Amino acid sequence: MADWDIRDGIFRVPKDLARVPRHPETAEKLFQGVNAAIKRVLRLQGITITVEGAEHIPATGGALVAMNHTGYYDFAFMQVPPHIRGKRLVRFMAKREVFDIPVVGRVMRMMDHVSVDRSAGAASVGEAVRELERGRIVGIFPEATISRSFELKSFKNGAVRIARQAGVPLVPMVCWGSQRIWTKGGDKHLGRIKTPVWIRVGEPLELTGEVDRDIATLRETMQAMIDDVRAAYAREYGPFEKHADWLPAALGGAAPTLAEADAMDAADKAEKQRAKQQQTKKK
Repeated sequence: MADWDIRDGIFRVPKDLARVPRHPETAEKLFQGVNAAIKRVLRLQGITITVEGAEHIPATGGALVAMNHTGYYDFAFMQVPPHIRGKRLVRFMAKREVFDIPVVGRVMRMMDHVSVDRSAGAASVGEAVRELERGRIVGIFPEATISRSFELKSFKNGAVRIARQAGVPLVPMVCWGSQRIWTKGGDKHLGRIKTPVWIRVGEPLELTGEVDRDIATLRETMQAMIDDVRAAYAREYGPFEKHADWLPAALGGAAPTLAEADAMDAADKAEKQRAKQQQTKKK
């Protein structure tokens, strides 16, 4: 069992995790202020976050971090390991619709997050590459959307293409427990819930240049990591209630299977398309 140290009153890390000097990004007052506010919210909610492998986040230079996606708090949790590494920042790749929200979109642009326009993918890739070439960390969810099954969905290939084009490390990361707080189609648990979250960062992947092979390797690596983290989480915090809605069906939970979740996502997409067409007709 690991010997743990608590940092900032909320992050549980291995005691032998080296401390590194603060990164120049600490000068970004707006972004650091937002992160400080998020940390206060997590502390008020009593959320404890175990972080393993933070040493795989480079203390300097660009890196592309790829993480699984199970809840709306994932944007906050992906920031945690870089934050521990000298208060580094993660610029997220987020869908364009988020940037269209008046106040939120303006703040996102001010923090240099990356807008993803699926109708103009090359432009989004180029913007992410530029941020990486500036020596920044960019975060991406290879599944593109939240997984309702809490299993890994199929991966888009953008992560390996962007990392290779920018010439930066591709760092796999997994998070477990986020779905217990707030997930797609689920209830919000935003009070003092004291929910534990477990994050693990893996070693950067060696890319071959073969996109299909590299994305398969990324998914296989993250699958092995999430399996280990789930087991560690259950040993530490279990046993859990049978048929819990936050547990995957394969682990005895009430979440939909991957196939059922894919069907639900397809139905949602079709409904949005119909609504968009109707709006266009009205105009």
